[in-house]
Amino acid sequence: MAKKLGIDLGTTNILVYVPGKGIVLNEPSVVAVSSEDNRIVAIGQEARTMVGRTPESIIAYRPMKDGVIADYRVTEAMLRYYIDKALGKWQLFKPDVLISVPAGVTSTERRAVIEAALKAGANNAYVMKEPILAAIGAGIAIHEAVGHMVVDIGGGTTDVAIISLGGIVASTSVKVAGNKMDAAIMDYVKKNFNLIIGDKTAEDIKITIGSAVPLDEELSMTVKGRDSMLGLPRTIELKTNEVVKAISKELREMIKAVKEVLQETPPELSSDIIDKGIIMTGGSSQLRNFPELMLRRTGVKAALAKDAYFCVAKGTGLALTHLDTYKKSIIAKR
Repeated sequence: MAKKLGIDLGTTNILVYVPGKGIVLNEPSVVAVSSEDNRIVAIGQEARTMVGRTPESIIAYRPMKDGVIADYRVTEAMLRYYIDKALGKWQLFKPDVLISVPAGVTSTERRAVIEAALKAGANNAYVMKEPILAAIGAGIAIHEAVGHMVVDIGGGTTDVAIISLGGIVASTSVKVAGNKMDAAIMDYVKKNFNLIIGDKTAEDIKITIGSAVPLDEELSMTVKGRDSMLGLPRTIELKTNEVVKAISKELREMIKAVKEVLQETPPELSSDIIDKGIIMTGGSSQLRNFPELMLRRTGVKAALAKDAYFCVAKGTGLALTHLDTYKKSIIAKR
C-alpha cells in the first residue's frame, strides 16, 4: 500500500511526481530561516518571494548548491515539507521515494541525499542519475543497444551522458548552468551600464530576451535596478545580442562538456548519435536557439525534448512505476 514519490531535487526548483497523478508540485528550492532562533520561516514559493527583500533577522537562500546538498538540516526540512504537501500529512504508510542526483555525484553526496530522504519520512529511498531519468522522461527506450546522448541543463549543473543498454557509457557533469548564466548577466549589466540588478531580474532577462546565438531581429527589454555610482533607481534598455555576449563564456563551457563526452564515445555509438542527434532536457536548455548553437559547435543536430523542463521529474515517476525494469540503473537505495 506504500505510496510512491519521484523527486527532481534541483538547485533552483523541486518537482514532485506521483505515479498516476503526474507532477503535483513545482516549487523553488528556497528556504527562509530566522537567524535569531534558527527557525524555518517559509519554504518554496513563499520563501522565493522573500529573496532580496528580507530584514536582517531573516535569510532566504537555497540549501542545494550545484545540484548537491549544501545545508543538510534545511534540505531535510524542505524534503519533509514537500513530501507532506504532496501526500497530505496523515499518511499511514511511509512513501517510497526516488530522487535525482547529478551524473558527477560522489558517494558521500549520494549518501547525504538518501539520509535526508529517510529522515524526511521516506520508507525506502532510491537515487538515480539525472541523465538517465531525463532520457526515460523524454521517452527514450534506454534499454536498447543503441547510443543516445542526453544533455540535461538545470539551474546548478549541466549533465551530459551517452546512454546505451540502460546504463551510462560516458558522462560528465559541470557546475555551469542556469544560475551561472544569471550571474553573468548581472555582472555584464553592472560593468557596462553601472546598474545593479538582482538574481530574479537577471533570470527574467534570460527568459524574456536571452538567446544562445545572436539574432538579426533583436528583442529588447526595460530593466530596472540601482545605479552603482549614484545609488539611485534607474532604468535601461537591454537587447538580445548584449545578453548573448554576457553569457557566451558559460555557453562555451557547456559546449566544451558536450565535446568532451563526444570524444570519449566509442565509435559504434558515435554513429548512432549522428543519426539520432542530441536530446536536450532541463529548464535552462529552453534558452532560445540553444539547439542551433549545439549544431554549430559540435556538428551534431540537437533537439529539445518535449516538456524539457519536466523530463527528469517524469523519469522519476516512470522509474518508480517500473522499478524492476530500471533496477540496473538505480545507483543506491536504502
